[in-house]
Amino acid sequence: MKILVIRFSSMGDIIYTTPVIRCLKLQVPGCEVHFLTKEQFKYIYQQNPYLTKLHFLKPTLSETIKDIKAEKFDLIIDLHNNLRTTLIKLATQIPSSTYKKDTVRKWLALKFRWTRLFSKDHLVDRYLETVKFLGVKNDNRPIDYYVAKEYQLAELLPASHQHKFVAFIIGATHFTKRLPNHKIIEICKDISLPVVLLGGQDVKANADEIKLALGEKIYSTCGLTNLDQSVFIVSQAHKVIGFDTGLTHIAEAFDKPIASVWGGTTPELLGVYPYKIKDSLIAGVDLSCRPCSKFGLEKCPLGHFDCMEKLPAQLIVNFSNE
Repeated sequence: MKILVIRFSSMGDIIYTTPVIRCLKLQVPGCEVHFLTKEQFKYIYQQNPYLTKLHFLKPTLSETIKDIKAEKFDLIIDLHNNLRTTLIKLATQIPSSTYKKDTVRKWLALKFRWTRLFSKDHLVDRYLETVKFLGVKNDNRPIDYYVAKEYQLAELLPASHQHKFVAFIIGATHFTKRLPNHKIIEICKDISLPVVLLGGQDVKANADEIKLALGEKIYSTCGLTNLDQSVFIVSQAHKVIGFDTGLTHIAEAFDKPIASVWGGTTPELLGVYPYKIKDSLIAGVDLSCRPCSKFGLEKCPLGHFDCMEKLPAQLIVNFSNE
């Protein structure tokens, strides 16, 4: 059987498709498993040993449909479920199984804070429902991520931070997903181990401010390392602290203790939180205004940012020092 799995974006959503690919390959005898996504996310699957072939969305949908028809797939597993994937399925007429998004339920849960409508199942489990009819069962293993090349910590970190350190992922796409600098400083000040800050160029100034406040205890890789190198650093960390962002989710592949910090978004609404790892902390404040969005905002709608400002720093410190 030749199977095409589709998920176009984003980093976190795609990383949670990896158990589906693994379970299909290991549990459906003789199957080929292909994956279709945007080229910008190719790094997630380029080294994956369970994938037969990686395909990319073309500039036009008609080009993509032409490529899919040429491959002669037996089955499409649609884990995105949007207009484009619907058009692909209609145009190719390939038998398919589609992920149920529950868009209306999520909208109601967010709009009216109806917590009883929040998802009780992890996104991975909901993805796996799409392949259940093939006899595929959850293998209860974490997500998969494979670093593209062999690195040495000595190439990326100073000697003071190579032995045992806490990785703190301070980047996230939206402001309401990030702790303010002063809260990060408050946490890092009381962590007993050296701390390595990770993030892109967009949070380099934040990292510089944190390092200025705490000195040699902090080493920042923000803007200095690429994603693959950052993933390697995370894989070597003693513990990981991070927000609702792709690198934090990727860290789950290495079964490291993770403190997952949530502000304006919530794991209950999204159905994403550390999956099948032995030791994790989900840190968030229970507020009537939270969640304020599904994916994060550029500022707090109410102006107070209590979801992050009132987060108990000691909770994360205690987890990091255990």
